[in-house]
Order: sequence, then structure tokens, then C-alpha cells
Amino acid sequence: MANVTGNTTTTSPRGVESLVPIEISLWTGIEAILIVIGMIILGRILRKLIIRKSKETTLTWIINEDTADIAFRMFVLGGMIWALYVIGVMNYQIGPTSVGNIAFAVGFFYFAYLIAKKSKDYLIMSAGKKPSPDVQVKAKIFYYTFITIAFFLALSFAGISAQLSALLAAAGITGIILGFSAQTVVANFISGVFMYFDKPLNIGDQVKIGELEGIVEDIRILSTRIRAWDGTLIRIPNEKLFNSNIINLQRYPARRVEIEIGIAYSADAEKAIEVIKKTLNEMPLVLAEPGPVVFVKELGDSAVVLSIRAWAPSERWFDVRTEAVSRIKKALDEAGIEIPFPQRVNWFANELRVKVDKES
Repeated sequence: MANVTGNTTTTSPRGVESLVPIEISLWTGIEAILIVIGMIILGRILRKLIIRKSKETTLTWIINEDTADIAFRMFVLGGMIWALYVIGVMNYQIGPTSVGNIAFAVGFFYFAYLIAKKSKDYLIMSAGKKPSPDVQVKAKIFYYTFITIAFFLALSFAGISAQLSALLAAAGITGIILGFSAQTVVANFISGVFMYFDKPLNIGDQVKIGELEGIVEDIRILSTRIRAWDGTLIRIPNEKLFNSNIINLQRYPARRVEIEIGIAYSADAEKAIEVIKKTLNEMPLVLAEPGPVVFVKELGDSAVVLSIRAWAPSERWFDVRTEAVSRIKKALDEAGIEIPFPQRVNWFANELRVKVDKES
């Protein structure tokens, strides 16, 4: 029977690598090819069965076309590894491990990555068209946790578990170095994780952070994006955001509208209060419970200041406030109640005298 000869490397007792021929018979080569072809055929059959089953089951998140593709790739990769074992390549040693162990570890990690990615995508898609930040963060945490565990398992399968302690020590030292060189990035990441558990805001909330105010557009691991009222985009690092006073204007369903208005000293304050209350009660978006409150707040320099407090749905707060100001002004005008402009009366201790020039 004909033989096909190749080359491989081996290490002599003195640590010197030398080439050792690999003899592959014709039958061995044919057997390896048949194994690969057979596994491809079986993979295609299984793929078709899974796709057909996905149309008949409710567990589409498990049994679907993506799962069929993963199964097909597993069969193809398995066939290739099996064929290499038949040829004899997988038995050769590389340091403390073998080619076969390394191939199995790589295949395991690859399919673990595919499963993790599929699971992450499913978690996000199952939340609807606009998944909340909580769902996205949970999906990412699951993905990276799964990948990390699969990575260390792959190292163990590769036969280098004895070197894991040294690898972890090196990773720890590297992490410390990177931590010092990227303190801001690490601080933003940790703040983002803390904010995920604290949940001070959500996408779509109207917020006020220091002098900044707008609507939350996106919450990411390192930063949060806010669309200001003038349409500009504001990016706030999570570390700064976490250490700031966050005022969420839309966390609760109702928000209080506060308006101050002045009336003339000659006007009837009780009548003005009745007119304002009647106006607010006629507005459909002003809540009946708790009801509007109007009272005299103070006696100003030029007017009697009335304080108006009414509750409205948080998402319509601005509309209610602007409409209330307009309606109250119109109602007071119709009731003959004056809203005075700032006035000042000057009193002089001595009588003022005006001298008139006859010529002029």
C-alpha cells in the first residue's frame, strides 16, 4: 500500500527540535477524507431536521436556524479533528500538552462563544423592540461571564492547568498596571455597574444633573448620553454622573406645577384665588387628587404674590404649566383683577420746589 510522508518536529533529550517523518498510508488518507465527508453529510441532515422542527415547536429560542448552524459547525469541526486523530497528527506533544488537546480546547471555546452570543442576542430580542438598559446590561454580564468561564475551562482542556496559576498571576499584574494607566476608564466602568444596581434613571427619563437638563438617550458601561432641550447631545462619564446629584423629573407619574403671580394691592385677593382655582379645575390635565392649592405667599413691593400649586402627569408637565399661565392671565383680566407692573413711590422729607425761568 502506498504511503504519503510528511514532516513534524520533536524535541531531543537535550531540548533540540528535530524533524521526524509522519507516514500516512493511502487507506489512512482515504479514511480521514471519508470521515470529514460523512460528518458534513450528517451535519447537513441534522441542520435540516432542526430547521424543520423549529417550524413545529414553540421553543423557537432554542430550536431555530441559528441552533442548526451551530450543530452543523460542530459536526464539521468534529469530523476534522477526528480525521486528524486518524492521521496521527493529534498525538504529537507540544510542551506539556498535545496537538489534540489544543484542538479540542479551541473547538470548545469556539462553540462556547457561539452559544454565549446566541444567548445574549436572545435575551435582548425577547425584551421587545426597545430593550431597557437593565436587559442590555444583564445580557452583557451573562455573555462576558460565560466567555470567561469557557476560557478557563478551555485552558484546562488544553492540558495547561498547571500553568494557570502563573497565568493568573501574570493577568493580575497586568490588571494592576492597566488599572493605574487607565484609572478613568476603570472608574467609569465601576460607576456604570453601581448605577445599574442603583437605577437612578432610565432611557427616556427627563433629568436634571447640575446645570444640565434633558432626556436620557442612552446608558452605556462607560458613559451616559443626554439629549438637551435645544437638541444637542451631552455625554457624561459615569464616574461624574454617579457622584452628582441626579434629579429625575419623570420617575414618578405625577409632578407638581408651581406658579407665582402678583395682583394689585387694590384687588380682592379672595376673588383672585377663586378665579384661579376655577380656571385650574377646568383644565383636564390638572389632577383632582391632590387638588390645586392657591394661597397668598407674601406681600411684595409692588404686588400681593399668590402661589399656585397643582399636580399634573409628569410627561405633560411642561404643557400643563404653559397652558395654566396663559389661562390664569386671561381669567384675571376678564375678572378685572389687575396684574401690576413693578412700581416704586418715592417720599421726600422736605417739600420739593420747582424754579421756573421766565425767559424759557
